[in-house]
Amino acid sequence: MTLPNDLPPVRRLGPADLTACLDLADSRDWTREEHKWRLLLTAGQGYGIDAPAGDPVGGLIATVVVTAYGDRHRCLSMVLVAERYARRGIARHLMRHALTECGPAAVFLSATDQGRPLYEQLGFKTVGQLTTVRGTFTGAVPPPARPATTVRPATAADLPAVLAYDRPVFGTDRTALLTRLPAFADRFLVAEDAATGHLTGFAAAWPNPSSIVIGPVVAEDTATAQALIARLGTEAPRTIRYDVDARHPELDRWLRANGLTGDRPCALMVLGAPDIPGDITRRFAPYSVALG
Repeated sequence: MTLPNDLPPVRRLGPADLTACLDLADSRDWTREEHKWRLLLTAGQGYGIDAPAGDPVGGLIATVVVTAYGDRHRCLSMVLVAERYARRGIARHLMRHALTECGPAAVFLSATDQGRPLYEQLGFKTVGQLTTVRGTFTGAVPPPARPATTVRPATAADLPAVLAYDRPVFGTDRTALLTRLPAFADRFLVAEDAATGHLTGFAAAWPNPSSIVIGPVVAEDTATAQALIARLGTEAPRTIRYDVDARHPELDRWLRANGLTGDRPCALMVLGAPDIPGDITRRFAPYSVALG
């Protein structure tokens, strides 16, 4: 895929560009999520465009992050363009560069209503929807009783089982992200069969400036996911955020019955594959919408 010759060059970003990324996000009224950006710029590969000479503001004028999952899948996120450079083809230019870097891999992303038209023009197809809900988890409606399931904090010894459980559920290898989860998350839980000790799910909760985000959540069934979420929700020190997939309506109803509200959707989109990888019946929440 060729790039236009009259648009500014794209360069790789790294951890040293963290503040510039945060400044750009802040300028577009995005939450200044330093914790998440730091993860994205170390676990993934960021690309950006610097302000041209003479620009009075300076800094970055556009960003995108590519997260690789094995050889066959890539996730794009944090597609941002400074308002003063909007509607000049910068986002399309940067996306084309990112897609070239992705090569033959299938690419997926989460799109706002504002970004979706561009992604559709680039060939992405909508395959699902996430809705963000927030609130104080009340615990008013407990999860179904599961006497055979134990939920407990994860330990280092659990990581090999977590990685083995996750790979067929997520549909591709995300070892690089899951091995960062113990340091990235405030809380990291596993569910296991009380009789056999076999892992039946895991979940985490991590901080951003306005809430505690619950994700990823991977579990054998909805009841196990609810047990994990209930533990994280009741222990959260402040408002929680949950990105619920439309293909889990029972979970959506239960979250709302426990005090969470919201109707902000984002489309799940994919290019080069019929759907996002993995087993949606056991995938209940993304790591974050930026990571799938």
